[in-house]
Formats: sequence, C-alpha cells, structure tokens
Amino acid sequence: MLPIFILADSRSPSAGTKLPSGFVKDYNVPYDPPDDEFWEPETVEIPINGELDLHTFRPAEVKELLPDYLMACRERGILQVRVVHGKGKGVLRRGVQALLERLPYVRHFELGGQGAGSWGATLVELEPLVDADKPPQT
Repeated sequence: MLPIFILADSRSPSAGTKLPSGFVKDYNVPYDPPDDEFWEPETVEIPINGELDLHTFRPAEVKELLPDYLMACRERGILQVRVVHGKGKGVLRRGVQALLERLPYVRHFELGGQGAGSWGATLVELEPLVDADKPPQT
C-alpha cells in the first residue's frame, strides 16, 4: 500500500478543518458554504508515488501543496517527481516552476520530454533528505 498525503477538498487546504463562513482558510477566497449544519469538507487522498496531478487544485492551493508533497516524497526516499500542471496557457506551469526555483531542496527541474507529458508536466529532481532536514518525530 502506498503512503497517502491527505488534503481537504477545494474548499479547504487542510484536512479536518472547519472553515469560517465566507472564506477559505489562509487564501481569503470567497466561497458559499453548504447550508447543511453537518457538512464536513471531503478529503482528497493523494498517493505519495512521485506524481502529483494539479488539475483538481486551484492555483492558490499549489503554493502550499507542492512544497508539502515534495517534502513527503523526500521523507520516503522518492527523489524523482513528475508534477502534472497541464498545457493550457502556461500560467500554472510558470507558477510551479517559479516555486521550484525557490525551494532549496530542488536539485533540478525541466519540462517533461516525449512520453513524460511534454510541456504539460515538469520533472523534478530532489536532494536526498539528511538528518538535519527531517521533521522531529512526535
């Protein structure tokens, strides 16, 4: 069984978080909460397998999601990651690559070649995790 990275649905960036009426946590993006008092955000399970498909996420969520996912990959020894952002106009691709440029543990990245998504995906090579980088065990 693959390890799982849990993130709440597009209405919430963190699993299990109830949102204040009118805004998505941390992103200040208006939304219409359901009228059902028992509504809970649906969680989305993302397998940590070295491929992250961003099609189901809003661009604002990528800023937090991508670094967290890459760190989860490093913790599991996955150092080659494929980030699928789609071809479109290239806005998300440029945002992903700008973020990758700022992450100190990204060794190298490039557009996917033939058979790896072409310019609709970015291939990322990560630095291995060293003891000083590991999060404390609780």
